[in-house]
Amino acid sequence: MRFIATPLEGAWIVQLQPHQDCRGLFARTYCAQEFGDQGLVNSFAQCNTSWNARKGTIRGLHYQLPPSSEVKLVRCTAGALLDVIVDLRPASPTYLGTYSVELAAANRLALYIPELFAHGFQTLEDSTEVFYQMSEFYDPKLGRGLRYNDPKLGINWPLSVASISEQDLSWPLWSERSNRC
Repeated sequence: MRFIATPLEGAWIVQLQPHQDCRGLFARTYCAQEFGDQGLVNSFAQCNTSWNARKGTIRGLHYQLPPSSEVKLVRCTAGALLDVIVDLRPASPTYLGTYSVELAAANRLALYIPELFAHGFQTLEDSTEVFYQMSEFYDPKLGRGLRYNDPKLGINWPLSVASISEQDLSWPLWSERSNRC
């Protein structure tokens, strides 16, 4: 694996280094030792998948508060998506910074997302599937979100919204929040 720093401190692109032959390819997608050597969380408590029927679907932007803040490792296993993260760590030099990257089955990239980053995506193809590894268990009492179209964040989603949950539409705008996390 190759770890490529993003402009947001602590977030990384994880690029596979496939071994190819006449059968196809083989690549390690995760190695606790390599993640640990990089100074990253190397233990995951939960894995999830989401399948999205329609191109243009938005999920997020989600995060969890301490003590259940979670590191995520996100990979697209079918189709393609624009993955977006927002740094919500007040002491971070990249606080409220955003970063987006295309994750696709074809490019086999993954995104390592630190604690206290909001995460969301928009599907770029029908039948897009996403695989997540999380360092903490889901705790609905500590789950929070940011509105996908909050002007404070300035995220440029590439497509019209085809599908989004009521919950994701109901997150308050940043300017309406009394507590910024």
